[in-house]
Amino acid sequence: MVENALPAAGEAISSPLIDRKQRRVTYLRVSVTDRCNYRCTYCMPEDGVDHVDRADILSFEEIVALVRCFVGLGVDRIRLTGGEPTVRRDLVDLVRLLRAIPGLREIALSTNGHLLDTLAAPLRAAGVDRLNVSVDSLSPERFSRITRRGDLGRVMAGLHAARAAGFQSIKINAVAVKGFNDDEVASLCRWAWGEGFVPRFIEQMPMMDGSLFVPGQLLAAAEIRRLVEAGFPGSRLVPPTTGAPQGWGPARYWSLVDGPNPPPDATQSRLVGLISPMTEHFCDTCNRVRLSSAGALHACLAYDDAVDLRGILHRSGEAGVKAAIRAALAVKRDGHDFQLVGLGGPRKSMVQIGG
Repeated sequence: MVENALPAAGEAISSPLIDRKQRRVTYLRVSVTDRCNYRCTYCMPEDGVDHVDRADILSFEEIVALVRCFVGLGVDRIRLTGGEPTVRRDLVDLVRLLRAIPGLREIALSTNGHLLDTLAAPLRAAGVDRLNVSVDSLSPERFSRITRRGDLGRVMAGLHAARAAGFQSIKINAVAVKGFNDDEVASLCRWAWGEGFVPRFIEQMPMMDGSLFVPGQLLAAAEIRRLVEAGFPGSRLVPPTTGAPQGWGPARYWSLVDGPNPPPDATQSRLVGLISPMTEHFCDTCNRVRLSSAGALHACLAYDDAVDLRGILHRSGEAGVKAAIRAALAVKRDGHDFQLVGLGGPRKSMVQIGG
């Protein structure tokens, strides 16, 4: 039974979860569905992708059981993803169940924001600590074009609801695409900073064997930094003096400062994050693994191999799941094989693994 797989409350962590490269894994991304109400051009084809049968999607009880196994191995932070996680029915109930797990320090959520206007307050009350919201353009027409189904006004209403609900950490994710939104890099920063959000720009990756990847559209991290500085004459990007806040995942953060000798506290404002898997790799500091909506453990986003933790949970309970997690980390690759021409990616789509 699934219930037998739950670690006892307050169970001690036997030893840190470390891979063969001595990277400590403390962060788990949990996909709660592979469905999405958008069809973003960089994420999936217009006609969608093959979905997991609904009967094979993890139940809330299974998600909680598996997350508790990870927490028992030292993971203290999770991010709920999709697909689009807010389309999962009764998501707020799942958050409450996860919040009750001893040792789980933080729950974050990545969303396109379409349903956030009604869900922000209950999600915050249930225990979500941080939000990442996708806003690839401030132009309603462009936003609709890149999402194929999106409504920018509704996303903005969701962001306002999130702020009213008391979320202190809201990050804005934008996939940077040359010839599409490169002329909005500075304006996205200006808008986000004005609203109290942290903008982040993501290099597109060659998922689905690179079928959606156009090499000439890749906007590299160095070019993004140049565009930010160009939008604010007399200012420059510098690393934050005290480092980025703890637990901010794969992004590298920069602060926009004025003049040659800014005061130390100036580098903690106007933060911008860059997630640059293509041109400035961050594999050496990877601290995360992914759990798919069907219960498969993916040690690396960039490969298709996975371990069926759901099956192991039902066959072998807690001990089997923990052993399988450790075994998967023992062979976690040093890094990915993404190539700038669009080769080297996995067959799976981003929507199927949750980013």
